[in-house]
Amino acid sequence: MPNSRRDVVAIARWILVLACWPLWLTTAYANPFYAPPPPQEDAPIFSGDAELGFNQLSGNTDSRTLIGKTLLTWLKGNFTHSLRGEVRNVSRDGETSAEQYLLTGRERYELEGPHYLFGFARWEKDRFAGYDQQLSAIGGYGRQILDGERHYLSLEAGPGYRHDRLRDDANERLAVAYSALDYRWEFSQHSDFKQEMSLEYTDQNTTSRSLTALTTRLNSRLSLRLSHEIKRNSEPPEEASERTDHTTSASLLYRW
Repeated sequence: MPNSRRDVVAIARWILVLACWPLWLTTAYANPFYAPPPPQEDAPIFSGDAELGFNQLSGNTDSRTLIGKTLLTWLKGNFTHSLRGEVRNVSRDGETSAEQYLLTGRERYELEGPHYLFGFARWEKDRFAGYDQQLSAIGGYGRQILDGERHYLSLEAGPGYRHDRLRDDANERLAVAYSALDYRWEFSQHSDFKQEMSLEYTDQNTTSRSLTALTTRLNSRLSLRLSHEIKRNSEPPEEASERTDHTTSASLLYRW
């Protein structure tokens, strides 16, 4: 079977996996895990990617969905510095139904062997989650379990602090216990499957998220990405309408 045909079959198989994944993943621990992978020997000092997804429907129903993400990475000695930003906006018949913003700065320090230290600060604002905004600072230890030609797996854990600013109540300052994993499988020369999961536990609630993504490279710079994200708060504020949010998107990814 030609390579191109095998790639198409593999992509179709994993599209089916993506469609079925949320049915059982909603019971798993999750939270988008944005640890940069260990840098390769020939990795550029500065790199980045930008992802954009947009959908508009007009006629009997008017709706618009915008998803934008960007990631910048710098390498300096044993340090990997990264900065990530995200925005999501969904409107239906002229009324906004989802509005989310996220900004994260992260550090990774390589130790001897498959070990590293990490730390990150994250600011998040979700208009419909019941919080005015949330600010988290977390650090700890990570280990690269797999680092082969096709499979990559990282696990990490550590303590942290979170400040929740509520709209109609006193602010909350919470100690956090954090754990996460990052798995990637390069199942063909041009396509890979990625699963990021993490869990943040406090004495008030447990926040969990997941990112499942299938990426196919169109050329050296441009890729097509199908993804499904899940965010769940076990005990959200009373103003929140749901405990779990799902986001399924198809977007273009540009890397430099």
